[in-house]
Formats: sequence, structure tokens, C-alpha cells
Amino acid sequence: MTAALSFENLSKTFPVGRTLLGASRASVKAVHPITLTVEKNETLGIVGESGCGKSTLARMLVGLLEPTTGAIQIEGAALDTADPAEFGKRIQYVFQDPISSLNPRKTIRQIMDAPLKLLHGMGKEERDKRISEIFESVNLREEFLERYPHEFSGGQAQRIGIARALAANARILILDEPVSALDVSVQAQVLNLLADLKAAFDLTYLFISHDLAVVEAVSDRIAVLYFGSVVELGPAEKVFANPQHPYTKLLAESAPVVGRPLTAPEAKGTELPNPLDPPPGCAFAARCLHATDRCRAEVPKLTEGAQGTSVACFHPLGGAE
Repeated sequence: MTAALSFENLSKTFPVGRTLLGASRASVKAVHPITLTVEKNETLGIVGESGCGKSTLARMLVGLLEPTTGAIQIEGAALDTADPAEFGKRIQYVFQDPISSLNPRKTIRQIMDAPLKLLHGMGKEERDKRISEIFESVNLREEFLERYPHEFSGGQAQRIGIARALAANARILILDEPVSALDVSVQAQVLNLLADLKAAFDLTYLFISHDLAVVEAVSDRIAVLYFGSVVELGPAEKVFANPQHPYTKLLAESAPVVGRPLTAPEAKGTELPNPLDPPPGCAFAARCLHATDRCRAEVPKLTEGAQGTSVACFHPLGGAE
């Protein structure tokens, strides 16, 4: 069976600074080559601290950023050779800030109309029927269609953003921090809605967040990113319960848990490496309590380890090397 989404050796490098002649003075590698596959109906969670490359990866997957290297396939079709309109029917993006992602000059009906008209060429009667069905599926009243984005709360605006993605009839949604800007009670409502929609519309999710509890609750598998690379990949119920990479353990210990006293996680430092001057070897070595000379000289590859997880570490916490 063809995977819903796959990418191979996908990376992104940004030029930094320009000379008078326009040449780049330096470059920053935001995403190092990543190879991953997301199966149909799966929710793959992507976690990592700010600056690890989560959003850059997401934007490449929907064509908002051109990859520096690598290839992307959606349901077996290559992103770099496909018609953009055809790809819009297969994959859509749900943004972190729901209100700013909606055009303030257009009514919600006009916003919803656009993908139906441009991607599917529907007539007005067919568009109106489809919009009514979608609004019902996200629990919004049809009277909202004649209003403007600024008239809605964050939770309502995010439901509209999800409805807009569904209007394109896409089966893959890239959810980039979809609940981080919402109140906790509203977060639960949106997460429950996403679960219902996934079952009802046969959807596949790539869920990006820095909230470990949310990602663990909604994901089938989790990929942990550090400094633009995947350092651990495995089943959601195992990655944080029994982390194999020291950075995953650091993340798990940093998340507050009810009933557990707050203690400083074990690490040598808190700063990410300098992206303009990346260190040789493992990017986490300077912060790792288990680092050896080999770690500081060689870059570990993502290899299958204990409990069905893959880890990019020469000294995984499970003991296998």
C-alpha cells in the first residue's frame, strides 16, 4: 500500500547576509537531511524545542518552502513535479495562529469558497452545499459564514481554519501547533474535534507541537527533532515513557507533571549550538552527560534500537549500541 506521505533526504539551508554583489556570506542549515514515511490514517507527532526546524519542515511538506535537497511524495506523487492545484487537493496546512491565517478583508464564506472554486471548479450551488456540510462537521453555525475573521474567538477561528483545509477535500493535514494559541479548555475541544474528523474523513495527520502531553495523547508515532535532525522515532506510548536518546529524556523531564516536584533536568547546558558554526559530531554532545570523544567527532545515524524505536545516538539509554 502506498504511504500517505514520504520524504527522503529532505533538508533546508538558508543564506545569511549578502555581499554588495549579492553573494551569500554564510548559511544556516535549518533542517538536516531527513527521511520519513507517514502511513495512511496515521498521526505522526513532531516535537522539539523552539528553533529545531519543526515549522520549516512543515512548510516544505506543503510547498510553502522549496527544499534545498530531497524529494517529497504524497500518495505516490512527487511534489516537485505535480500540479500545485492537484497537490492542494491532497495536502493542506492548519496554521498556529488561526486568526492571522484568515484574510481579514473577506467573509468566512468567501474564504471557504476559494478552495472549492479554484481547486475543484465547483458551481455556486454545489459550493454552498459543501460548505454547509463542512461547517456542520466542525460544529459551527452557518450564520458565521457572513462574518469576518476578527469577530471570532481563537477556538472558533481555528475551527474555521480546519474547515478551510477540509474544503479542499485533502486527506493529509499538516497541523502546525494547532492548539498552542488556545485556552486549555478550548484545546481539548479542538483536539477532540480533530480526532472525530480523522475518523469521519479518513485523514492522515502530521502534528507539530512543543507540548509533549498533547503530542503523546494524539499521536501514533513521535519523531523528536533536535537542531534540525530526527534524534528519536518510535511509538508514542514508548518514546517518552522510556526514552532512548538523552535529549528525549531531557524533554520528558522538562515537561511539568501534576504531583511531581519541579526539579532541574539533567543536562550540561540549555543553549542550542550556534547554527552559523555548528559543532562537529553529535549536536547534542555539549549538553549530554553521556557524551564521549566519539560523540564529539562523529555524527550518529538514526538506527533501530530497543523497544521498536530508532535513535541517533552512540550510547542510547536503553543500553544497545
